[in-house]
Amino acid sequence: MSDLKDLYQEVILDHNRNPRNCYIMDGASCTADGHNPLCGDIVKVYLRIENGIIEEISFQGQGCAICTASTSLMTESVQGKSVEEAQGLFDEFHQMLTGVAEEQGVVLGKLQVFEGVREYPVRVKCATLAWHTLNAAMKEKKKDITTE
Repeated sequence: MSDLKDLYQEVILDHNRNPRNCYIMDGASCTADGHNPLCGDIVKVYLRIENGIIEEISFQGQGCAICTASTSLMTESVQGKSVEEAQGLFDEFHQMLTGVAEEQGVVLGKLQVFEGVREYPVRVKCATLAWHTLNAAMKEKKKDITTE
């Protein structure tokens, strides 16, 4: 189990040090801003959705290692997926972190690295901020998202 935790920690650290899809997207069809006042995390998610498919996703922001890694892995996980599939990933990821036991219909893959965050409730907001922001962008809500 220790080896698995070490691997999970390495994945999180890698995505924090070298976040994927971290740029300001020109021509985004949807955007949303998120803020976690407890930790100070700030994230902006950019989406280019065509025919219900997330063709491109990027983000900009500053945050703790968990927030940055979660955002980076989120962008990799939803790129090329339909909005419905991305919503399913959001639901599964949120359920994993909040401990709400429901049948898992979507495979989380690398996102499982955040399962241990559930043990630290204050950090759950760090891991889910980008996901709530993505959700708002997909629904084209034109407001800032906060974890509070």
